[in-house]
Amino acid sequence: MSGLFLSFEGIDGSGKSTQARLLAEGLRAEGRAVTLTREPGGSPGAEEIRRLVLEGAPDRWSAETEILLFTAARRDHLEKTIRPALARGETVITDRFADSTRMYQGLSRGDLRATVDRLHDLMIGTEPDLTFLIDIDPALGLSRAVGRAGKELRFEDMGLPLQQAMRAGFLDLARAHPARFRIVDGARPPATIAAEVLGLARAHIDG
Repeated sequence: MSGLFLSFEGIDGSGKSTQARLLAEGLRAEGRAVTLTREPGGSPGAEEIRRLVLEGAPDRWSAETEILLFTAARRDHLEKTIRPALARGETVITDRFADSTRMYQGLSRGDLRATVDRLHDLMIGTEPDLTFLIDIDPALGLSRAVGRAGKELRFEDMGLPLQQAMRAGFLDLARAHPARFRIVDGARPPATIAAEVLGLARAHIDG
């Protein structure tokens, strides 16, 4: 029995983490078995790598090194968390997956998208069944993200131009893969967004 693999993507501060949690709660309330996870992270080894890539100075790592670190974390996440849950027939919901690496490392400091895709094909070889892109104005998203307490602000510290580039990149990616992506307006109240997301997830599950 194979489960369903769902991902949430978007720029920093878009609200995707909240929506991933709300979708998990909504599907569990309907009696579905759900594994809610995140990237980077989602397994003990990947969580260790998370601290390396999300904390510290913006120039701590080169984009090439980041690609390798994120891919290593994703491989461990896939082996230890995602595949076992799917094999049990569960719905897996992840807050970020490979699309984030395609954007953040593939576009942020030069054109490394082809490198990201080659490494993904070699080491991961898996895409979500459905991806929710929570779309929001980059200035609003950045202000939300910076306002959060915590030390995981390395990418936010790269500034508004990066968030603007990432939003444009995510939208281009969604348009290139319309069968997998659902673009959701993230500027509305969380409950309104959650209702739309749950409806889209149900349509995909029942379809």
